[in-house]
Amino acid sequence: MTLSNIALEPAALRAKSPANQRESLGIKKDMIKIRKESQKDIDVIRQINEQAFGQSQEANIIDKLRDNCCDLLSLVVLREDKLVGHILFSPAAIEGNHGIIKGMALGPMAVIPEYQGQGIGSAMVKEGIQILKESGCPFIIVLGHPEYYPRFGFKPASRYEIRSQWEGVPDEVFMILWLNESKARGVSGIAKYRQEFDAAR
Repeated sequence: MTLSNIALEPAALRAKSPANQRESLGIKKDMIKIRKESQKDIDVIRQINEQAFGQSQEANIIDKLRDNCCDLLSLVVLREDKLVGHILFSPAAIEGNHGIIKGMALGPMAVIPEYQGQGIGSAMVKEGIQILKESGCPFIIVLGHPEYYPRFGFKPASRYEIRSQWEGVPDEVFMILWLNESKARGVSGIAKYRQEFDAAR
């Protein structure tokens, strides 16, 4: 599996672009509303992901996860009552000598092109992290831009001797955020996404 085949974030976040740099300025919370997805959002979520990625692959994965998994955290962002962004967290696991530790994986994340670079992606990531931390989730993994996700506390998973299930993924783009550092002690092994992501092969 190659990075191009599992584009879990839009190109605007994978590249050193002015939009990516502007996003670091953030957005005022009273300008947007973040909430969990509802049934009425499903078609729009698909459209958001197709627009952001320029293909349907990520939207297809999201639909399959929604059909097969009840433990998703799926958030949407509204600006002026318009859905403009979506982020998904799905179950993941680290398998190694310690056994299996269950956590979550971030991605796909998408913001429609005309709203990119305004801090909406950052707001979604922060909200998702807070919700998962409060739920007791021990870790979040992400495959993404190494200059974007460290601002939220993500570090290369290789520092913990944790590697991706997919061959050819550079160390710097596969990251982990330990929400409970005590759970990280002695943990190493292979981090695995749900099988629905195999559709990206």
